[in-house]
This record gives sequence, structure tokens and C-alpha cells, in this order.
Amino acid sequence: MGEPGFFVTGDRARGRSWCLRRVGMSAGWLLLEDGREVTVGRGFGVTYQLVSKICPLMISRNHCVLKQNPEGQWTIMDNKSLNGVWLNRARLEPLRVYSIHQGDYIQLGVPLENKENAEYEYEVTEEDWETIYPCLSPKNDQMIEKNKELRTKRKFSLDQLGGPGAEGPSNLKSKINKVSCESSQSVKSQGKGEVASTPSENLDPKLTALEPSKKTTGAPIYPGFPIVTEVHHEQKASNSSASQRSLQMFKVTMSRILRLKIQMQEKHEAVMNVKKQTQKGNSKKIVRMEQELQDLQSQLCAEQAQQQARVEQLEKTFQEEEQHLQGLEIAQGEEDLKQQLAQALQEHWALMEELNRSKKDFEAIIQAKNKELEQTKEEKEKVQAQKEEVLSHMNDVLENELQCIICSEYFIEAVTLNCAHSFCSYCINEWMKRKIECPICRKDIESKTYSLVLDNCINKMVNNLSSEVKERRIVLIRERKAKRLF
Repeated sequence: MGEPGFFVTGDRARGRSWCLRRVGMSAGWLLLEDGREVTVGRGFGVTYQLVSKICPLMISRNHCVLKQNPEGQWTIMDNKSLNGVWLNRARLEPLRVYSIHQGDYIQLGVPLENKENAEYEYEVTEEDWETIYPCLSPKNDQMIEKNKELRTKRKFSLDQLGGPGAEGPSNLKSKINKVSCESSQSVKSQGKGEVASTPSENLDPKLTALEPSKKTTGAPIYPGFPIVTEVHHEQKASNSSASQRSLQMFKVTMSRILRLKIQMQEKHEAVMNVKKQTQKGNSKKIVRMEQELQDLQSQLCAEQAQQQARVEQLEKTFQEEEQHLQGLEIAQGEEDLKQQLAQALQEHWALMEELNRSKKDFEAIIQAKNKELEQTKEEKEKVQAQKEEVLSHMNDVLENELQCIICSEYFIEAVTLNCAHSFCSYCINEWMKRKIECPICRKDIESKTYSLVLDNCINKMVNNLSSEVKERRIVLIRERKAKRLF
């Protein structure tokens, strides 16, 4: 994506305009005119009419809308289209406005099977007006005005050929000679390898068969297309087969329209070549070729109008078939729901019986578990009492046998004297600074022995005591080490 930029008015005056450039093509570009709303679709009331050559229903009647916001930035909105609008490979939500910028990628519809890209893919760009103009797609109102002008020119040329003095049998004879000349001219041009169009009388009979046949009632009936009033009485298989036949006829008609367009383009080129090459004396030939071109254009317009009516009729048929199928599915669904409800009730009662049996079993299991819990509680209480008794006994032993008589604390780095009495190493050292005799038996101190076994035993016993005792012991050890350093 390019850098985001606002589509500001006034670029047209400077020779640059914003447009939707069709990817991979030098034609079919859509101009974004400042201050105007641009609508795109296959209907007649849009700015640009897009009729897909591959799948006519790919583009909706009013597919999307492009317009400028109050700040002058161009936006795009999906107008509830069937196959969606895609901005930079992400599908837009219907009826929500999105901003578009330079280099954004816009896709209308989806790719068909076995194709990577969609038929209508555009890139938002700003180009010089000289670059955009030859590639622009004609607007829908321009095409309608052009068709009206062609019909007016056709009428004017016929009046010139007839003339005021060509009445009576001579006029009829000249018209007959004219038709014979046109038919012979078309045969000659076909012999030379040129593609020449003929009047409606000389066209392929398959094309004339496409015109609606009228009964006495005046209602048009199209060949190969199912009657709408009979859809509700047909079965599902006949509906699908009729729809397939309609689609096949639709494809054949589209191919004929394409052939008519090609013939019209070739005839237009031939007219332009003749205008350039011939002199003023060959004006009758130019008029005849213009008339043939106008005939082809009128046939093309008639084919397009007929095809549009066929598409609308086909959509109505599909909607009625879908409603009929939905009605059948609803009726069938009600019967299935009744059967499912009966089956669900049976399963519910069976489940309730099974739950009652399970409830009784669980109650018996819970009673047994409660008895086990009571027994376990009694055993735990006994174990707890025994543990408390052992701890109290251990505390008595610690307080009576493993306490230093000098500091009244548990031994820290226990030292045993030659008289077999034990003290803390720090305490006995401080005592010996005043007296060199045992504080208990008053014998002279001759030796001191560190008792590692006694230290280990006291540490293990302290680990089973409360956290306060542990913390107090740790603090004493740190204080005595600090005093040694000093």
C-alpha cells in the first residue's frame, strides 16, 4: 500500500485526477470526480455499469458506492452486495464506510473456480488526465445517450436515402435493390475474409429466436425458461433441471452478445477506414455501412435488455425455488423435531432412573466414607497427642540437659571441659577471662574439646521447634561471631 493521502479537490485543474485503474488492463478505468458520488453495479441507475462476461450475477445491481467525506478524502462502502467488496484482500462489512488511499487494492466479487484473481480488480491511483482519458470506462448515462443518438442518426440516414421523390413503386423497387445489394455485399466481404455484419433479417436464426414469443394474452414467454407459476407444483428435481437449462441458455446468449460486440467494433473500424480512404462521391457506401453498424448496435442493445430481463426472471425463479425448498424443509423439520422430542423424553426418563440408582449407590458410598473419616480423625488425634508428648519431652531434655548454664540458651558450638561439663564456646571463653575454673564443679580448666555430635543433635532438634526459637538462635550466632571479630 502506498502512503496514505487525502484526495483533495482541485487536482483536475492541475491536470491530475484520481481514478480506479483496472489491474492488468489499459481500459475500463473508473474516474473519481471531485464532489460527485460514484456508484458501481450492473443495474441501470448507477454511474458505471459493469456486466460480467463470465458470471453476470457476480456484480450486484448497486454493488458499491464511492464518495468524498467532508475532509475531501475518498471512501468506499459495500452496498449489501452478494459477492462483497474487498479492500487490500480484506472483505468490507456491508453499509460501513472505509477510507481509501493511494495504492490501495480494491476487488469487486470473488474469483471463480480454477482462477486466482477476480474479474474486476482495481488499484487506487492518481494520474495525469492525458493518461487517464483514453482508458476510462464510459458512464451508464453516456451509453444511453449514445444509443439514442445512434437511433436518431439511423432514422436521418434512412430519410436521406429515400428522398422526397422516391415514393410509389420506384421507392419500393429501390428498397428491394438496396437489400439485395447489402446481402451481396456481405457475401463478398465474407469471401474476402472480412467480418461483415448484416441487417436483422440476415442474422443467425438463433438470435431471432431469442425474441420473446407473444401469445394472445400478450405475456412474453422465453424459450427454455421455466414458467414462474408452475414452480410451486414441480418437484425438487424438475426445479433444478429447469434452472440448469436456464443457465445454459443464459451462457449461450452471453456468447452471442459478445459476438455482436465484436462485429460492431469491426464494423465501426471498417466505417472509419472507408471514411478515410474514400472521397465525397462514396457517401452512399458510408451511409450503408453506418446503417449496418447502427443495426448491430440496436441488436446489441435489444440483446442486453432481453438478457437483463432474463437475469431478473432467473433471480425471481431462484428465490421462489428457495422459498419452496425452505417450506419443505420446515415441514420436514417439524416432523423430525417431534420424533426427536419423543426420543429425548424416553432418554430423559431412562436417565432419571439411572440417576436415582446412582444416587442410592452414592449415598451408600458416602456413609462408608464418613465412617472411614471418623476412624481416621480418631487416629489423627491419637497421633497428634503422641507427637505433642514427644515434643514436650524433647523440650524438657533440651531445657534440662542441652542448655548452657552461663547464658541459659541451647549450646552454640558446644565445648566439653576436662571435668566433662559442657558450655558454649563463647560463654566459657568469656568466663575464663575472669576465672580459670569450671563454673559448676570449680575444678581447674586444663583442656577444651569441641563436641560436633552435640552441635548436630541440637541443630536437628531446633529444626523441629517453633520459628521464634529458630530465629533467636540465628540472631545469637550472628552476634557472637560479630563480637569475635572485634
